[in-house]
Amino acid sequence: MSRAASYIEAWRQEALQRDAADALAPFREKFYIPERSGRPVHYFTGNSLGLQPRRAATYLEEELEAWRTLAVDGHFEGKRPWYHYHTFFSEHLSRLLGCHPFECVAMGSLTANLHLLLASFYRPRGRRIKILCERRPFPSDLYAFRSQARFHGLDPAEAVVELPDNAMSEEDIAAFIRDLGEELAVVVLGGVHYLSGRFFRPALLAHAAHEVGAFFGLDLAHAVGNVPLNLHADQVDFACWCSYKYLNSGPGAVGGLFVHDMHGGRADIPRLEGWWGTDARTRFRMEDRFDPAPGAEAWQLSNAPVFNMAAHLAALEIFSEAGMSALREKSLALTGFLEKGLRTLSEAFPPAPFKLITPDDPEQRGCQLSLQFVAEDVGRRVFRHLQSRHIVADWREPATLRLAPVPLYNTFADVAAALEALAQGLALE
Repeated sequence: MSRAASYIEAWRQEALQRDAADALAPFREKFYIPERSGRPVHYFTGNSLGLQPRRAATYLEEELEAWRTLAVDGHFEGKRPWYHYHTFFSEHLSRLLGCHPFECVAMGSLTANLHLLLASFYRPRGRRIKILCERRPFPSDLYAFRSQARFHGLDPAEAVVELPDNAMSEEDIAAFIRDLGEELAVVVLGGVHYLSGRFFRPALLAHAAHEVGAFFGLDLAHAVGNVPLNLHADQVDFACWCSYKYLNSGPGAVGGLFVHDMHGGRADIPRLEGWWGTDARTRFRMEDRFDPAPGAEAWQLSNAPVFNMAAHLAALEIFSEAGMSALREKSLALTGFLEKGLRTLSEAFPPAPFKLITPDDPEQRGCQLSLQFVAEDVGRRVFRHLQSRHIVADWREPATLRLAPVPLYNTFADVAAALEALAQGLALE
């Protein structure tokens, strides 16, 4: 332990100074921080499940009260009429996504939305059959891509192509896209890769896809609320996301999707249609002809799950209050502090017990840093020690530890505590 003891006090002092100067510090009080043994944990798994906003219970109770007192009339009366419920999210989401409010909608769930979007944008014809994704995408995405290929009568082994290496530069990825050329139907990348934390910045990649006649889409599960996005200007064709990670909207919470305005009114893009995708002005005419709502709302199938979305609204309001620019600034500072400490630890315990598989460039990552341990047993031992010190982190097989200091509720003191526990875990024989 003596090899790292000299750093621990320095980390504590730096954390105290940085927390005292943190303009976003009051936002931590807007969330419930879990406790163990009567003390708040140090929570680093907002990339898996975000914390509960305190106002979520209030919003949910308001909707329960509307149901108690208004019943069916709650669809058109009350504080937030249910008929229009999905519209209460568009402004908040558009700020996080960098798009027009009509280009995004809160609806469905992540993989269901991905399938809905692929039904529109993956239409293999002739040689153009390939779906390109990142190396080792989140399994649910891979299952979706392969099942889409099978649905079209194709062999997934031929139709689904993974990048050779997620560490490829964006220029090299663009060149890979061009090499696939007219065989490529659609590119779908995780905006931030779930394991490495790499941020695939979309502008250059979308341009390359469009050059060869392919569509470009994103799974933003680990990106929305984490990194700055500008989907409209970057010419992203479509995107989907969940809201239970960085968006703090509760387990299994409602997802969302984005469709660029250039596709919103196109008749040649098919959709899997449902009643709630019809124009709200004509929906209750109950006609047998589908009259699409403008923008992304046309991809809706059903009315909003109001109780679930009440928590989502409570969370999104907090993002609008904080502002993505300020959140990104603090995210860079928190993650930079963590990275500096991790590199110190790596040098203090030669040979280096782990390597960071998240890009060094802060512009190519969000708030997550991923440590890949050289020896699995050492990594598991360190992870167990973190748990014993009430550091809530995430272990991914076979040997990766993910730490995500979230700017809305994590502190620099959290980071210092995690570094101290890591030093102790590494020192254990």
